[in-house]
Amino acid sequence: MKRLGISVYPNHSKVEEVKQYIELASKYNFKRIFTCLLSVEGNKEKVIKEFKDIIAVAKENSMEVIADVSPQLFEELEISYADLSFFKDIGADGIRLDNGFTGNEESVMTFNPQGLKIELNISNGTKYLENILSYQANPSNLYGCHNFYPHRFTGLGYDHFIKTSKQYKEQGVKTAAFISSATATIGPWLVSEGLCTLEMHRELPIVTQAKHLWATELIDDVIIGNAFASEEELRALSEIDPYQLSLNCKLVKEIPETEQKIVLEEPHFNRGDVSDYAIRSTQSRVKYNGHEFPAFNTPDINKGDILIESSLYIRYAGELQIALLPMGNSGKTNVVGRVVQEEVFLLDLIKPWQKFKFHLKK
Repeated sequence: MKRLGISVYPNHSKVEEVKQYIELASKYNFKRIFTCLLSVEGNKEKVIKEFKDIIAVAKENSMEVIADVSPQLFEELEISYADLSFFKDIGADGIRLDNGFTGNEESVMTFNPQGLKIELNISNGTKYLENILSYQANPSNLYGCHNFYPHRFTGLGYDHFIKTSKQYKEQGVKTAAFISSATATIGPWLVSEGLCTLEMHRELPIVTQAKHLWATELIDDVIIGNAFASEEELRALSEIDPYQLSLNCKLVKEIPETEQKIVLEEPHFNRGDVSDYAIRSTQSRVKYNGHEFPAFNTPDINKGDILIESSLYIRYAGELQIALLPMGNSGKTNVVGRVVQEEVFLLDLIKPWQKFKFHLKK
C-alpha cells in the first residue's frame, strides 16, 4: 500500500503545534510520521515526555511513527541494539538508522520482540542492504527511506536515486522518499532551503513531486520533509491517486464539448505498440466512431500538447494523443490543450499499456 506522511520536529516546534499538525494531516488520510531523535539535549526526561505525548496523538490518529536515530543516541541513553524496548516504550513503531552499524547488529534488530520496523538509509548507494540480508535478517521488519537535503544543490541526482531505490525494491523492501512543502520552514537543521530527496524537485509544486515519486514505481511512501505544510498542500496531496498518473492540463477556450469530454472523462492508456512521437490513447476513436470532429485548431505541435485527430484523418478521427516531440501539423490534427509545463517531464515515465488521466487546472 502506498501512503502519505509528514515530518515533525519537537525540538524545533511547540508541542501543541505539532499535535494540531498531526490531527490535520490525519484528516487528509496521512498515515505515517517521520521524526528526529538523533540526540537528546538538555532535560532528557522533558524531551522524552514530549516525544511520548506527540507519538500518543499520532497513535490516536492511526499513524505509524518512525524515529530517526543514531549510534550517538544509543550511547547517550545507554541503549543496546539487542534491546530496543526504549523505543517501544515511547510509542514508536520503528527506528530509522541515519548511520548504520556493521550489518550483523541491524540483522539482530530485525528480530526485536517489540516488532519495531528497522528503516535503512537508501541514499548512500552501498551494498548495505545486501550485507544486512547476508546476516539472515528478518526482511518483513525492514524498511528503506531516502535522505532529505536542506541545502540547495545537494539533493540526489535522478540516476543515483533510481539505482539506489531499485536495490531495495528488488529485495521487496518497502521504500520511502521525501518531498518539500513550499510554505513550510521547519526542519532538523538551521539551513532550510526545502527538504526534498531529489534535487530536481526543489522548485517543483509539491503535488508534482509526489506524482513523480509514485510514477517511478520505486517509492511506496511519500513524506513531506519540512513542517508545517499548509492545509491546501495536504488536501491536494490527498487527492492524488498513487496508482494512476494524473496529468494537470489546460484546454483551449474553443474546444468543443465532445473533445473536452474525451480529454477529461474518457479512460486513457498508452498503446502497446509505442511511438517515439506521441502517447496514443485510441479507444475514443472507437467509441465516437461516426462523430464529426472538425479541424478547428491546427498549429505546429510541441511536446506536451494534447491532440485529438479531426475527421480529415478518417479512421483516426477522435483519437487522443500527447505529443512527445515537436512535430509539424498537416492541418488535420487539433491541438485541444496542453499538459502544464512543470509536468511535461512526467510523460517520459508513461509505459506501454499504462493507464493515465487528465485533471483540468483552473
